[in-house]
Amino acid sequence: MRVLVFGNPIAKIDSAAVKISEKLAPAMPQIEFVRFDTSEDLEKEGGELVILDVVVGLEKPRMVKLEELELSQNPLSLHGFDLMWNLLLLKKLGRLKSATIIGVPARQPYTKNIEAVKKLLLKIA
Repeated sequence: MRVLVFGNPIAKIDSAAVKISEKLAPAMPQIEFVRFDTSEDLEKEGGELVILDVVVGLEKPRMVKLEELELSQNPLSLHGFDLMWNLLLLKKLGRLKSATIIGVPARQPYTKNIEAVKKLLLKIA
């Protein structure tokens, strides 16, 4: 399985997904963690994506549906609007069948969430 990992390892609020993927990669060789810096090339990744990213508004790691980013009264927010909008645009254009987003809380130490993210990945691997 290929997991697209978004985030900035230098920015504390945006680094959790990157740091978690770095910790999990040696223990999960069945998963290819791919750093993805720009969402502009998402279309090249195919119609079914698995994404690991920081999400503002979460209390614990969980699967986030694309529709939650769009339709909620208090929408969750990925680390940057560019990723969210690109996902929504690709879906609307029919170029994205599904996006499984594993959201990591933005305002927690990444070490607190490593095991929870691992469990979520194992559910979909």
